[in-house]
Amino acid sequence: MQYVSTRAASAAAASSSQQFSDILLGGLAADGGLFLPSVYPQVSGAELDAWRKLSYADLAFEILKKFATDIPEADLRALTAKTYTKEVYKNARKDEDAAQITPLRVLEEVNGTKLVLQALSNGPTLAFKDMAMQLLGNLFEYALARQNAELNIFGATSGDTGSAAEYAMRGKRGIRVFMLSPHKKMSAFQTAQMFSLQDPNIYNIAIEGVFDDAQDMVKAVSNDLEFKARHKIGTVNSINWARVVAQVVYYFRGYLAATTSNDQKVSFTVPSGNFGNICAGHIARMMGLPIDKLVVATNENDVLDEFFRTGVYRVRKSAETYHTSSPSMDISKASNFERFVYELVGRDGDRTRALFRKVETDGGFDLSGKPGSDGDEFRLVAQYGFKSGKSSHDDRVNTIRDVADDYGIVIDTHTADGIKVAMENLEPGVTMIVLETALAAKFNETILDALGEDAERPDGFENIEDLPQKFVVMKPDVEAMKAYIAANTGL
Repeated sequence: MQYVSTRAASAAAASSSQQFSDILLGGLAADGGLFLPSVYPQVSGAELDAWRKLSYADLAFEILKKFATDIPEADLRALTAKTYTKEVYKNARKDEDAAQITPLRVLEEVNGTKLVLQALSNGPTLAFKDMAMQLLGNLFEYALARQNAELNIFGATSGDTGSAAEYAMRGKRGIRVFMLSPHKKMSAFQTAQMFSLQDPNIYNIAIEGVFDDAQDMVKAVSNDLEFKARHKIGTVNSINWARVVAQVVYYFRGYLAATTSNDQKVSFTVPSGNFGNICAGHIARMMGLPIDKLVVATNENDVLDEFFRTGVYRVRKSAETYHTSSPSMDISKASNFERFVYELVGRDGDRTRALFRKVETDGGFDLSGKPGSDGDEFRLVAQYGFKSGKSSHDDRVNTIRDVADDYGIVIDTHTADGIKVAMENLEPGVTMIVLETALAAKFNETILDALGEDAERPDGFENIEDLPQKFVVMKPDVEAMKAYIAANTGL
């Protein structure tokens, strides 16, 4: 399997292609683009039938071996077996089977239309990011050991990526983590999960700004190729291809668990900020998984919803980014969106590069086809199955309350955004699977607002906010950040 950059010129793409292990540790391509397979591997009906009987770890192996063709199959099987165990994913609700890793719960069935919740938050940090990050940690350690090398991970988080990355990488040989987050803009639980870690290889940096400021710094450092090489910089944000492909697995798992034959279709609704999670669904669909619709659910920061309604991609300035009660989606520049736009413009790297250069210079682009627009590719969006919707604070509070009353479970704020938008996009006879993003305990402030009582916490998280915290506060200054990384790596 060969990989190409979304910004590579057509003639250069074939000559510059790389394998999975080549791109695993690096993140962005040298030209500033994101990696994608040169072609998507296809899944046959016979394979889907055989996969219905597999454990999650074995299913992950079957899918990942199509993308990581340069890793010996015995090694890859051992890595997925080590990653996806009920001991690691032990935080399932009391009436869920932890061994299923991503169990389904039917919330409602009316006239053959099902509304289903897929639990993705049973890992160590109670968020769906664990599903990919735990594998990424094991892949990194494996690759570094083979090369006798070190890696300094540099990432940004709006909430859950940071803790998932740090818990996956803590204590890993040859790995340091430098994680940026927006100062005082995460929930108290999210902040404590990250800042309470005392491991010497974990560095938490609170940035005076919003998530997009932090993400811009990660891209700026990654685009300094000399600094990146000298300081062995890698990334765990969803710009990292390995993280995205790990998320492809649970779309297959959800589909296979919700259906009995391959002529049945399902739709997925995905709470989305950086477009990484739903991008994995797009990839699964391109591989041949019978997905009907992929529904993007946003909060008040509705950049993606605006695009999928109008064809206009308009990023917001820092002052225009809302601080909401679903903070992991408080993103106005979806870095993973480039992968989909690359598909939309016919895998034209020159055109993709020009459009995202316009994002930096003009704040966005317009593919609506209207006079003065940058193109008319928005007319092709429907063939990829995308729809969208948005939610507000009042919507999510009401949804949390309704789900508790109607179905007897407490959901987090981001999942509430997903369920609200899913309910608006149900179609007769089509099962709608909503991807859960986190357990409610991570956003207890809003749970109290909605239900008047605290969310239940898994064992070990009872008083996490009271633990000592270790972090530094910095301004969004790229040169100062480089100096901080250099001072703490000794390179």
